[in-house]
Amino acid sequence: MPAYSRLVDPLDCLDLEETRPAVARRRGIVPVAVLPALFAAVLVFAAMHDRAALSPAGIAIAAAAYAGTTAVLAKRWPLWLAVAATTAAAVTTVATGTPDFLLFPALVVAAAAFSTHSERTPAIAAATAVSGVLLAGHLAFSLHGGSGWSDLAVVPWIAAAVAFGQAARAQKVHQAMLVERARRAEEGREHEARRRVQQERLRIARELHDAVGHHVALISVQAGAMGYILDSDPAKARESLVHIQQASEAALEELRLTVGLLRQPGDAEPVEPAGGLARLDELIGSFAATGLRVTCEVAGQARPLPEATDLTAYRVIQESLTNTAKHAAGAAATIRLAFRPGLLALAVEDDGPPGAGSEPVAGHGIIGMRERAAAVGGWLTARPRADGGFQVLAELPAPAVPAPAVPLALADSPAPAAPATAP
Repeated sequence: MPAYSRLVDPLDCLDLEETRPAVARRRGIVPVAVLPALFAAVLVFAAMHDRAALSPAGIAIAAAAYAGTTAVLAKRWPLWLAVAATTAAAVTTVATGTPDFLLFPALVVAAAAFSTHSERTPAIAAATAVSGVLLAGHLAFSLHGGSGWSDLAVVPWIAAAVAFGQAARAQKVHQAMLVERARRAEEGREHEARRRVQQERLRIARELHDAVGHHVALISVQAGAMGYILDSDPAKARESLVHIQQASEAALEELRLTVGLLRQPGDAEPVEPAGGLARLDELIGSFAATGLRVTCEVAGQARPLPEATDLTAYRVIQESLTNTAKHAAGAAATIRLAFRPGLLALAVEDDGPPGAGSEPVAGHGIIGMRERAAAVGGWLTARPRADGGFQVLAELPAPAVPAPAVPLALADSPAPAAPATAP
């Protein structure tokens, strides 16, 4: 048996809230269903092969032992109580001159249950103690019982039950350690991904501060000075405007170079307009060309969205479909958009095989989607589906977009004249 089984209980390794209640329910249901059926089967077998074991005293002692073992297992009492109760019942039957054949299954079940939930040393000690007590009872009451060595026929079965329990416990410990190791590895990968993203952001922030900060400061100084000399010295004011223009161009160039550090070598500058749900059909068509079947369902009255929310929703759908095409080739994806008062709910689901459809852990793509949603005041979650595939769920604030304001120059200008008749 692995050495770590002496230090770790299998149930403690599984960091799942539903594990312990589930185990408790199984431990309570199984004995209530199995032990009475086992007792009935033993009675039937004894009636067919050994009627001497069906004396009233033997049946009463066996029934008490089975009931006590069932109560111990169902109530989650200490398992050594079941071993002690069945052993005492077996010695009592020998003392009364009744064959202890009816008690053999209960004693074996109690020994196996105790061994499964105990470490190696207590399990071996319990098997030795039970065998010793049965041997002592046999030597003390063999003349009265007249059953020969049949009273000790259960000892090899007890040894086998203890060995089986230890093997089952070792398997549980091994599986629990694998689950714990996988959980820690997943947490480590997610932590490493977040750390790299944070380091990259810090580096970009420093680059932007160093490259653009002094240009912006220069623009501020020149604009402040121009406010004082605009009327008194127009030539100086024009010179300040030239400096502002030069500083702005330099800042934009530095900004372009800094953001360009994020691009892969050979990437071209983007020339298409920024994404939005208005381009959703085009996006779906681009994935359809790769063999990915995509359907879109819209609930509620579609309406214009704030620019940030519109772009975020588009990017979330784009990233989700990209992950589906990458990790679940040949699957089908469904996009669901629900326009609610002040809210846009979206879901992207695919029917790929279990474990496919997106990144196996929260990598840069999923982290980026979550942060995009959080940046506009929403939330996003990504997880595998129970019946296979992957799903991305998000809710984004979508207040009503106000009507565009009238520019100040137009508001102050006189009403336009009637248009001339076209020739």
